[in-house]
Amino acid sequence: MNRREAVSRVALLLGSTVIGAEFFLSGCKASDDKHATTLDFKPTDIAYLDEIAETIIPTTNTPGAKAAGVGTFMTVMVKDCYDEKNQQIFLEGMTKLDDACHKMHETSFMKATPEQRKALLVTLDNEQKEYNKDKKKEDPAHYFSQLKQLTLLGYFTSEIGATQALRYEAVPGRYDGCMPYKKGDRAWAT
Repeated sequence: MNRREAVSRVALLLGSTVIGAEFFLSGCKASDDKHATTLDFKPTDIAYLDEIAETIIPTTNTPGAKAAGVGTFMTVMVKDCYDEKNQQIFLEGMTKLDDACHKMHETSFMKATPEQRKALLVTLDNEQKEYNKDKKKEDPAHYFSQLKQLTLLGYFTSEIGATQALRYEAVPGRYDGCMPYKKGDRAWAT
């Protein structure tokens, strides 16, 4: 996936449902009984999530997801904003993704080449799209959907994503609903 595809998918993402959105709207409460109190991510988990995110949004002419600290963002969101059911799906998904990498490339995700990582994530993305086609409201979320959505949310709400990948104007002067657009222009963050 290149930067342009990622930006267009963010637009789709922001217009659609974000897993755990009810918690974003109601506010994150770390002491809420719905959240697991023992959920703790290790630095190796954050590094693993950074690598997954970097494969989804790699460094190009702008910094990638790892530079934006998306791995840390994901851990905070999962720990503080996901209910226990979605936390479990996310944690199991981290293991499933590595197992899928072993099955596909006979190596762990962390030791896989960038090409192997990309091939795996493309396969998982197609798998989650098929899953979501027939998914009922009460069915659990697909773990790759969570990873992908958190990556896009974390990246495009970070300073790097908002100011370098998107166009950013700190203090907008006015609303102009009819801006000229040239093919290849970056989307606006604000």
